[in-house]
Amino acid sequence: MSYTAPLKDMLFDIEHLALIDEVARLPGFEDAGLETAQAVLEECAKLNEGVIAPLNWEGDKNPSFFKDGSVTTTPGFKEAFKQYAEGGWQGLQHPTDFGGQGLPKTIGAACGEILNSANMSFALCPLLTDGAIEALLTAGSDELKATYLEKLVSGQWTGTMNLTEPQAGSDLAAVRSRAEPQPDGSYKVFGTKIYITYGEHDMAENIVHLVLARVTGAPEGVKGISLFVVPKFMVNKDGSLGARNDVHCVSIEHKMGIKASPTAVLQYGDHGGATGFLVGQENRGLEYMFIMMNAARYAVGVQGIAIAERAYQKAVGYAKDRVQSRPVDGSMNAAAPIIHHPDVKRMLMTMRASTEGCRAMASVAAAAYDAAHHHADAEVRKQNAAFYEFLVPLVKGYSTEMSLEVTSLGVQVHGGMGFIEETGAAQYYRDAKILTIYEGTTAIQANDLVGRKTARDGGTGAKAIAAQIEKTEAELAQRSSANAKAVHLRLKAAREAFVEVVEFIAANTKSNPNAAFAGSVPYLMLAGNLMAGWQMARALMVAEDLSAKGQDTAFMQAKITTARFYADHILSRAPGVRDSIVHGAEAVTALAIESF
Repeated sequence: MSYTAPLKDMLFDIEHLALIDEVARLPGFEDAGLETAQAVLEECAKLNEGVIAPLNWEGDKNPSFFKDGSVTTTPGFKEAFKQYAEGGWQGLQHPTDFGGQGLPKTIGAACGEILNSANMSFALCPLLTDGAIEALLTAGSDELKATYLEKLVSGQWTGTMNLTEPQAGSDLAAVRSRAEPQPDGSYKVFGTKIYITYGEHDMAENIVHLVLARVTGAPEGVKGISLFVVPKFMVNKDGSLGARNDVHCVSIEHKMGIKASPTAVLQYGDHGGATGFLVGQENRGLEYMFIMMNAARYAVGVQGIAIAERAYQKAVGYAKDRVQSRPVDGSMNAAAPIIHHPDVKRMLMTMRASTEGCRAMASVAAAAYDAAHHHADAEVRKQNAAFYEFLVPLVKGYSTEMSLEVTSLGVQVHGGMGFIEETGAAQYYRDAKILTIYEGTTAIQANDLVGRKTARDGGTGAKAIAAQIEKTEAELAQRSSANAKAVHLRLKAAREAFVEVVEFIAANTKSNPNAAFAGSVPYLMLAGNLMAGWQMARALMVAEDLSAKGQDTAFMQAKITTARFYADHILSRAPGVRDSIVHGAEAVTALAIESF
């Protein structure tokens, strides 16, 4: 079950779609051009292919286990994490001021895909630590930064995100954990948190929990939530570890997938109160936590791309080896490897094109993030921030839903063998399911897309992106190739469908909310499909030009073919989805509840 990082495709996206040379002109990223990207990705691939990927199957067979208040991770995880941290990978995108490497997200996101393809259960620990770092960088006091950031950035300590409680799933207004102010400025934290990824483990010296709780007397609802740092072990003034804090793991979940990743139930304050430290200001905790959540949502989208890539590689390997039936075109007189059969090729091409489209979308989003945070021009920062914010629910929602389709196809390519656990294809399918659920379900991403990203400005931002896509259509229209003409036709139809839906959503969100939200997830899927298809259209034009120059012709021709397939078989879904949203809302809500 080997994994090979798709470096050539990643670097194609980074160079030609995300435009790494422009990223390298941003202040602070001068040394982060294509040469750096290639060197970093190659080193990342070595570690993940050789050390971390081989542990993926082991983690499914021998997951983390809980005993006497402690969690023991899968054999090999602790040693692999040590190598990961010592290599500086946790600090890849984080500031050099705290020991990080300060590289752009454009490079970091590709490394994140490699890590998650290698071993998604393992990768969840660094993912949550990244979110904790972002929150402290944004809202932490100088004292909190000095105490925690360097150790988190180095990977010596890890971080968690504590939102969910037994009675409060996605509805954070129902959070009941409480924090009592203390004379020394600290707080005593009490409550129960569930679904805490890597809330307890044996891979790092300390675990830094970021916890949502209500200060005594705070307002009801989300306006009364504050954010606290609650370390597993207290930290002495000299930076050494002190006494164990009053936070304890009481169990871990038994899950469908990502079994090696310990998902903990944490109990705060059973022995007098867990010592916590306020992040930022009281009652602004949700605002700060959303910094973590936005980072995590993008990262979960990358996980979808990563697991899809791993499933695709496995399916291709099997299809080339598995001999069954003669080809229908009579090209071979004996039974042939199943990759010769048209429907197997259709499945493999769907897997390949879907993955490449989402990878391209995520890469372009990462470059927008870099420009939004580092460009010298405030207006350019604002434009890129708006573009990135629009793409986040699409990267998260569309890429993860895509991963379910792709990993399911991976099982299907294997036929009956795919249903057998020892084959390994089923693990990717099981692991992928959580991606559409955690860090906000697809419906929550869609609600964000409808409410904050579309209805709030009457669809202006969405239509501005559509106008950019129209420019790509104009470029395609100038080309004479049959592939460019076909992609132009599909892209134009998808963009027009998108604009119609944007207008429908903007017109109905307030006046007829059931109609708007009945189509919210289909709208997200249409928008994600369009954005990925747009990037594949851009990729086709680049590949045609480079192929004409004789540059890596086999790769470029494969990219052209994949882009054409995306347009004909995936982007072509958009008009039908448009019809279901604009004309199908009543059928969603018409059936009486007692009839269900």
